[in-house]
Amino acid sequence: MTHENHSLPPKTCTIDRLITLEEDIKKVLAGKKTATRRNGRYADPGEIMTLEGRKFVVEKVYSQSLGELTDEDARSEGYESLEEYKQSILSLHPGMPWLPQMRVWVHEFRPLEEK
Repeated sequence: MTHENHSLPPKTCTIDRLITLEEDIKKVLAGKKTATRRNGRYADPGEIMTLEGRKFVVEKVYSQSLGELTDEDARSEGYESLEEYKQSILSLHPGMPWLPQMRVWVHEFRPLEEK
């Protein structure tokens, strides 16, 4: 697994679409969600995401296969376990198979401290 940022492909969407579900926004604002996985790249490292007036900076963007996901990864998404995260994703995307080799883009972020 690589965490290098120097060879990222072009973004496929914009950062304002990174986190749109009300439940996920609440998890981010509560500090329970510090990463989100998408099938495309929505942000560059250093980019700022604003949710309900609060700013979060994207720290890392990297590719990961679903088979590499751990319970720790699921917790960074705001879930108790990998199984809970998997069921949530599959309920959001009916008919989508959970393929271990399928790759997703991980976006890790943290609150931006206002100076």
